[in-house]
Amino acid sequence: MSAAQIFDLTGQVALVTGASSGLGERFAEVLAANGADVVLVARRAERLAAVTERIKSGRRAISVAADVRDTAAMKRAFDAAEKQIGTVTILVNNAGIAHSARAIELKEEDWRRVLATNLDAVFFWAQEAARRMLAAGKGGSIVNIASVLGFSPDKGVAAYAAAKAGVIQLTKALALELSFKGVRVNAIAPGWITTEINRDYLASERGSAMKRQIPIGRFGEVRDLDGPLLLLVSDAGRYMTGTTVIADGGQLAALHV
Repeated sequence: MSAAQIFDLTGQVALVTGASSGLGERFAEVLAANGADVVLVARRAERLAAVTERIKSGRRAISVAADVRDTAAMKRAFDAAEKQIGTVTILVNNAGIAHSARAIELKEEDWRRVLATNLDAVFFWAQEAARRMLAAGKGGSIVNIASVLGFSPDKGVAAYAAAKAGVIQLTKALALELSFKGVRVNAIAPGWITTEINRDYLASERGSAMKRQIPIGRFGEVRDLDGPLLLLVSDAGRYMTGTTVIADGGQLAALHV
């Protein structure tokens, strides 16, 4: 079988959360480029619509403006997918937020907001996707976006690191329950990936110091996650479930030297 065949997503319907920019935007583009029809979900309706229009030039694509914490909006997104394209068979749980407060200064509302977005929503969207895949008699693939901070936290990111560690364990737990039914569940744990949100920070003196700790010698680019994503959602990864693929330029390996 050729590489083009093994990674072909023709006939698949992919839903990506946090798809209006950054990693989510790239994930939607890559899935569409490899044959999937896509449903893009994010809060910023105008930005989301622009991304969707660009993708629509080659594939069927729709956008649904929604906050991932809103379960009613979540159900509307899946309903829209089924009405306009078909049952979602690939879910990429990408939406997330960060914070930069030390633990003793972290406000309760900020803790709960980060956990609600980065962990609770991952569960509820995966749960809904799996329910619908099974009801339609279809298998599928769920990919949760974790982080290397879920393995090894840093100062000032207690809520974020706790949520991402939860995503890694949740991925295993869901895989144990769903894989024999035909729904594979995996995760990707990126290291530092340059996007418009963190570009200035990573270009700072602090960023330069961080980069020197990465064995590969640079921060990641959004395209560096294309391979892990396609591996997990396609037939190339058909025997993979319950695993977290780390794409961090060797960052975690360096921490354990």
